[in-house]
Amino acid sequence: MTTSAAALPRGGLSTNVRTWLQIAAWSAIGIVLLLAAGVQFGPAAMLSILTVTVASATPITFGALTGICSERTGVVNIGIEGLMLTSAFFGWMVGVYTHNLGVALCAAVVSSMLMALLHAFLSISLRVDQIISGTVINILAVGLTGYFNRELFAQGAPPGLTALPRVNIPVLSDLPWVGQILFQQKPLALTAIVLVFVVHFALNRTRWGLRTRAVGEHPLAADTVGINVNQLRYINVVIGGAIAGLGGAWFTLESVPHFETLMTNGVGFIGLAAMIVGKYTPFGAWGAALLFGLASAIPTALQLQNQNVPYEIVSLLPYILTIVVVAGAVGRAIAPAADGQPYIRQ
Repeated sequence: MTTSAAALPRGGLSTNVRTWLQIAAWSAIGIVLLLAAGVQFGPAAMLSILTVTVASATPITFGALTGICSERTGVVNIGIEGLMLTSAFFGWMVGVYTHNLGVALCAAVVSSMLMALLHAFLSISLRVDQIISGTVINILAVGLTGYFNRELFAQGAPPGLTALPRVNIPVLSDLPWVGQILFQQKPLALTAIVLVFVVHFALNRTRWGLRTRAVGEHPLAADTVGINVNQLRYINVVIGGAIAGLGGAWFTLESVPHFETLMTNGVGFIGLAAMIVGKYTPFGAWGAALLFGLASAIPTALQLQNQNVPYEIVSLLPYILTIVVVAGAVGRAIAPAADGQPYIRQ
């Protein structure tokens, strides 16, 4: 396995540095375009924009980490949108009836893990085409959440559910600029940042990470040294489901204490785009998520400058940016060699 580890350089420092430099260049271009359009950034406006950028990037970061956990073992997961939508609804529903945000958060994570387990069963055990399986998850999530929302809350949800409060970390939150941008966020936003470091360390410095990368690149070689390929794939898909559950919870337990049909609004797919732009690495994906978060924060800049821009136009920016960037403007990402390939033990 030492040889296999040497053959798996993905996620090294140079890859992350190049990705972040490319993303920084795109961010600079975006700011220049705004300046050319007449939007002027004062210190207070820039501070507000960066703070909103980190918050807006939270569900995208969770989505990207979900994709990394799945695809680094060779399981394509385009069902992240469905996982997030499911967890957003069931977390909110449990919160409405229990008035306990901790229990609601657990419900969000568990519901997403169950949907991820279904995806794993279809794609790993039954060897259903993984794109089709992910599509099934997305369609099932839309149907389930829409049905239960109509049946249980046709007359509106009972009042009383509140959102997770903002957390001020002692000392760190008092730092100029960095304190407000990073350390005065809400719990799930902080969790997303921590998870980026955790997943990076786990992928590159633990036995689980070595096995994950080996299975994603060469499952047969991994099997010959005693790694249970399909079991590890199950584990990683379900771990990804738990992370997606946090992303879904962000919508209804941290952003606004309310659920609307299809409220995830494509964020799961943008998370997949961030994963690709970030070259399947946690830090690269986080940088891409921040880039997409900046696009979502642009309306804040315009509002601070009292410029009236149609919301319909502004809301298209993250999706247009996703298309442009993934089309190859940032660079070509190479997926794990066994990505999307079912494994049949010989």
